[in-house]
Amino acid sequence: MTVRRSGRLATLLLCTALAAPAVPAHAGPAAPSALPAVTPRAETGPLHDDEPGGYADADDPAIWRNAADPERSLVVATAKEGGLRVYDLDARQVQSVPAPPPASPGDAPGRFNNVDLLHGVRLPSGRADLAVVSDRGHDRLRVYRIDRDRPGGPLTDVTDPAAAPVFSADQDEINEEATAYGLATWTDPSTGRSYALVSRNNRTTVALLEITAEPDGTVGYRRVRTLDLPSAFRLPDGSDWSPCGEPGELPQVEGMVVDPANGMLYAGQEDVGIWRTRADLTGTPVLIDTVREYGVPAAYDEESDECLPTGADPGFGGRRLAADVEGLTLLTERDGDGYVLASSQGDDSFALYDREVGDGNEYEGGFRVTAASRTLDGSQECDGAAVLNAPLGRKYPDGLLVVQDGQETPVRDGREATGFKFVDLADVMDAVDD
Repeated sequence: MTVRRSGRLATLLLCTALAAPAVPAHAGPAAPSALPAVTPRAETGPLHDDEPGGYADADDPAIWRNAADPERSLVVATAKEGGLRVYDLDARQVQSVPAPPPASPGDAPGRFNNVDLLHGVRLPSGRADLAVVSDRGHDRLRVYRIDRDRPGGPLTDVTDPAAAPVFSADQDEINEEATAYGLATWTDPSTGRSYALVSRNNRTTVALLEITAEPDGTVGYRRVRTLDLPSAFRLPDGSDWSPCGEPGELPQVEGMVVDPANGMLYAGQEDVGIWRTRADLTGTPVLIDTVREYGVPAAYDEESDECLPTGADPGFGGRRLAADVEGLTLLTERDGDGYVLASSQGDDSFALYDREVGDGNEYEGGFRVTAASRTLDGSQECDGAAVLNAPLGRKYPDGLLVVQDGQETPVRDGREATGFKFVDLADVMDAVDD
């Protein structure tokens, strides 16, 4: 086994330093190859790493529902150094928003990693829906107002120009790239205040930021508190284990989502598993499931730029997820029940967990997104996912799932390509229920 340099390792137990209970031993699912399959209805145009406008790489989507006209809803998606792309429900691009340039020559350019939405935020000009983006290149949040019929495109940059870096002290530290990475938004129903939870690249830190409306109509943020997840774990045999990575790198978090019904944050620590904790970051994190590679001893090999195993798999890993854990999103059913959906990037599958905290977020099943035809392929190595269980007109009357495809095919001219797949949510629910 060769492990990617990210480590692709995880654990079935909680870090003893957190003194949390053991991970529940849920019933095992079918083997990944036996999971039910669904096919996409549409796909976006490919994004290439050598686009004329610069490097572009599909990463994370968010679905904005147009309440006045659901058929004119939108998908907002990140393209890293390619900025943002906005698509209609036919997966056609309606707007491209560039990432900001470098602060100075030699500095890192803007790099949009994750995106999430806030609805009905009070601004001086009235309430507005916002797309919030983690700019990994500048260690900041970028905020865009959504106006479906605005000439020039639905997104308008309303970021406070005075917004400070999320984690870094200065530009030199920003250039070291331990910057804003994963992102999830949340509005506290008890106060009406809106927040963004932001993880840090190559670190275990998650920060809680309050979104602030400035008098001039721009939108900023202020840090409330941070939480550091563990980077080392005690194995059942009493030995200690840490996920492998490049020297100085810790097992980072990217995929995150908040359940508004109970204010719980679900955070995917890529080489470890899925954590549940309070979205205000005041509780004790609980590890609800882990990837198969937990406990596998490995060391970084500089020549191959990989983490290579240094011993046998001790068998402590989970059975549902293959590192990296990515693309967490919340599937809410009409009756209020639903699932936490996670991308199991290492085996091209998706896992569903019950939202019920009292039941230990039991595993409920999984599926794959596979090719619909020779020209409409499935999703491989999925980074980001978004789901909306609400009518979206005639195209998606039962809702929509959008997943990133890390290996867009067919490949043309030898260029690597990525994109996004649009899946009818009814097909997903039928597959899972069967």
